Amino acid sequence: MTPHELQTLLQSAQPPVLIHVLPAEIFAAAHLPGSQNACVYEMTFLDQVRALVPDPSASVVVYGAGEGSLDAVTAAVKLRAASYSYTHVQPFEGGIAAWKAAGLPLEGTGLLPQPPVPDGTFRIDPAQSVIRWTGRNLFNFHSGTVQLASGEIVLRQGELLSARFTIDMASIANEDLTDPAYRALLITHLSSADFFDVEHHPTAEFVAIAAEKIDVSTEGTPNYLLRGTFTLRGISHPLAFPVVIAASEDAQSITGQGQFELDRTAYGSHYGSGKLFRFLGKHLVNDHVHLHVKIQAG
Repeated sequence: MTPHELQTLLQSAQPPVLIHVLPAEIFAAAHLPGSQNACVYEMTFLDQVRALVPDPSASVVVYGAGEGSLDAVTAAVKLRAASYSYTHVQPFEGGIAAWKAAGLPLEGTGLLPQPPVPDGTFRIDPAQSVIRWTGRNLFNFHSGTVQLASGEIVLRQGELLSARFTIDMASIANEDLTDPAYRALLITHLSSADFFDVEHHPTAEFVAIAAEKIDVSTEGTPNYLLRGTFTLRGISHPLAFPVVIAASEDAQSITGQGQFELDRTAYGSHYGSGKLFRFLGKHLVNDHVHLHVKIQAG
């Protein structure tokens, strides 16, 4: 359906119900004349539409942003599949973008929400930040957390300049074991010289030396590649991993998340490594540890 075809349909003797399926703040900023609003991203979307259009046999046209966004198509699929299926629903896939490009009028304030632009040095909040770890062997795995002690992220007009964080290795915790004695035994072993030698190396640290913007990223996918140096057990090696950096609506705080695999043997954690020992049997432990870093800073 083209914009002009939709315009002709709306001007007919029996026009369809026109539903804008984006959030309320987008509807307030820009919508096709005569539209009603029901956000397809809400769990209550079907209830919202049913309140607007009680008759499932009514003719309905749904639209959203356009430009390849799946909002209108998704809305149409949901409405057709509902228990009180709408039998005459069409998506206008061109959405607001195609309507505007055709020179047709829009209603609303014209003030679309702008992404926040954080600027300055943001200190890590250890209480809201965490690293989740997963260690594996051939037949099993263990998982848990380790806390961040401190750190900061520096941005200039939304561009990431630098980042660093320090990890409190004494905070290693396990989440998958239910037996307290077994859990304590595992933590003791992880804290020993077999693994992370916490007594002599109570902290680990990552210091970024470069932050490369990932231009092809979309919202929710990594938008920076951090390159830097990771130090564990007093041993330092280069480390690079992708991260998602996002600001709060008021740009007063930021959240960063990233995940990567770390080869513990490169940092002197040799216990159970199949490349360093033979005949390990049940004592085999994978060399790589999976880490998911979540940082909150303000």
